[in-house]
Amino acid sequence: MNAESETERDTRTPSAGVAVVVIGYDDAAHVTDAVRSALAQGPAVREVVAVDDCSTDGSAGLLDRLAVSEPRLRVIRRRANSGGCGTPRNTGLDAVTSPYVMFLDSDDVLPPGAAGALLTAAEGAHAEVAGGLCVRRELPSGREIPWQAPLYASHAVVPHPARRPRLVHDTLCVNKLYRTGFLRAHGIRFPEGRFPYEDVVFTARVLAAAPRIALVPDRVYVWHVRRSAGRLSISLDRSGVENWRARTEACRQAYEVLLGAGQKELARAVRAKFLDHDLRMYLRELGLRDAAYRRAWWELTRAYLAEYDADDWARNPAAPGRLAGQVVLASPEPRDLSRLRELAARPARLCPPYARAADGTPVWSDAVPVSLEPLRARPVRALPLAVDAELRPGVRGTRLRLRLHELYGRVAQAGPETVEVEWLHRDDGDVVAGDTAMPLTPCESGSEPAGTTGPVRDGAWSAEAAVDLAALAALGVGTWDLRLRVRFRDGVSRDVSAHALMGPGLLRRSAVPSARHGVVLVQPYVTHSGALALRVAPGVRGVLSVARARLRRLVH
Repeated sequence: MNAESETERDTRTPSAGVAVVVIGYDDAAHVTDAVRSALAQGPAVREVVAVDDCSTDGSAGLLDRLAVSEPRLRVIRRRANSGGCGTPRNTGLDAVTSPYVMFLDSDDVLPPGAAGALLTAAEGAHAEVAGGLCVRRELPSGREIPWQAPLYASHAVVPHPARRPRLVHDTLCVNKLYRTGFLRAHGIRFPEGRFPYEDVVFTARVLAAAPRIALVPDRVYVWHVRRSAGRLSISLDRSGVENWRARTEACRQAYEVLLGAGQKELARAVRAKFLDHDLRMYLRELGLRDAAYRRAWWELTRAYLAEYDADDWARNPAAPGRLAGQVVLASPEPRDLSRLRELAARPARLCPPYARAADGTPVWSDAVPVSLEPLRARPVRALPLAVDAELRPGVRGTRLRLRLHELYGRVAQAGPETVEVEWLHRDDGDVVAGDTAMPLTPCESGSEPAGTTGPVRDGAWSAEAAVDLAALAALGVGTWDLRLRVRFRDGVSRDVSAHALMGPGLLRRSAVPSARHGVVLVQPYVTHSGALALRVAPGVRGVLSVARARLRRLVH
């Protein structure tokens, strides 16, 4: 008996050429929205193949009922759950009859015109692959974050993937259209079974086959991120160390696939991407895990990084991910987690103390003498500058105090002059600017602010500004991230985030009187990357919303 049973309806539309494979498991709340977004693409989509991975929540029944009135929809039910995304995608890929194919997850959607834009680009460029912009939509806020936006800034044709190594950073398979015959001719499939990050390996297999690629600036995929969902997606559930094991294995296989195909530059780009993206993301979260997780994570990471050779480390040696990776590799046990978290932030921050070897060479620390000498050749606009920040709400005004640290003489050499402040609303993207061009003045020796840890060497510069709490509160309850721009003597500037000081009384919730709202609750806090952020809740409704949110966290 076949592994799958199938209910099928098929309409041949000569002018259409795209099949959309939609996969889902126990996602009755969203799967029909995903399928409808594929059907709504118009004549570009010839067929939609919905693969149900043995759901138990009625998803397949919903799809069957939808297929009755949608002749382009074909529903395939798998008899056993595969445990991952690769097998159902392969099932759908085997079933499509159209010359082009796209992939869609059951909890996401295709924006209008996505298939048409990709099809037009692929046919116009005679390309085997066409890719477009994916946006990550955070729910329920609706905030949208472009994924790998520089790749899709304008229309482009890449005759060979090696011409654009940055392509390895876009490991998604869902924001692309593929020529079906190209995938089948090269035997390109997804890893089977429960294989998290299957699209990392699939993308490497595609690039290894050296396709001609068309890129478009159009939005072609909306990736829904539901961090508060009862069941997190496979990629979002990073709480167990097995997730990290799977991620390193996927990156290892991607490297081996490209290297085996003779794509040495792309293979090295995969390793560089691991340092710049994967390693930094998990380092920012490492302090949230327990000791057993940290030890296992550290051991796995050191084993993977030990596979890197001298050429891998020599490329862009001052990049934050490479410095962090060398520190991990040089340390048998987890250490310096707070400082590594800051270095892994975006933008990166290298916080003090700033150690030196006996010969004066900058090093990570006396215990871990990883050389930081490459920083001396890094442009000041790319230095991992460290700025401490403390925010003190008060009846007479809310003040923000900043302290820019020296970095082995590079900051003094560049001549810091001013710092500009802005607050970015995390959900809406609104910006409230603070005082502009605040002068940075040299600190006197021994004038470290409360909360400073470790020795502060080679001097520092400070600034202080008022926070327009009324402007923040006017936009209602929300979270605001602090962003800074440091300007130097020759006109060069560097965008930075600020390290939140954690001294006594610095992160307390305060109730500040307000003429407009009566009261505004202000809560400075530390993000996962160690940066300063601010929660604001104006008025009685704001106070009640904070109380309800706190109660939900306690119950959870």
